[in-house]
Amino acid sequence: MVSDGASYQFDEIDRAIVALLKENGRITNRDIARKLNITRATVGTRIARMTSTGALRIVAATDFAAYGYDVLLAIGVEVHGRPAEEVARELARLPEVFAVHLVTGARELEILVAAHDFAELSNGVIDGIAGIPGIRSIDVGIAADIVKYQFDVGISR
Repeated sequence: MVSDGASYQFDEIDRAIVALLKENGRITNRDIARKLNITRATVGTRIARMTSTGALRIVAATDFAAYGYDVLLAIGVEVHGRPAEEVARELARLPEVFAVHLVTGARELEILVAAHDFAELSNGVIDGIAGIPGIRSIDVGIAADIVKYQFDVGISR
């Protein structure tokens, strides 16, 4: 599902605002305005426009390990007898699932799951996933190490 933000056209001021927010998510509109030599109202209007169209989301990103998540799984999900979008919505409701993607390839869906330990997986996470109607099979990959995890993708043009 593509958000409305996909059609948003960023200009140089928008890019500069986003860059400052990425550098410091707690920066004030007044400080952004000072750094860019624009008015505080302009900053507020542009941030509101970017967020209302879905082109910008302001969130706090955390480290998995800081919350005690020591097991990360990438799970391919093969769907049969149900639309993949419906299965994806059900998977997205599971608290351990932090990302759900409709993909091309051997599987219709890919999900990313975080668990505190392997016992947590065997105590319901995998059963919860496999118990959703329409799932034919799952292919589980365990992350042995995280080489790169970059949450803040964005515009660089």
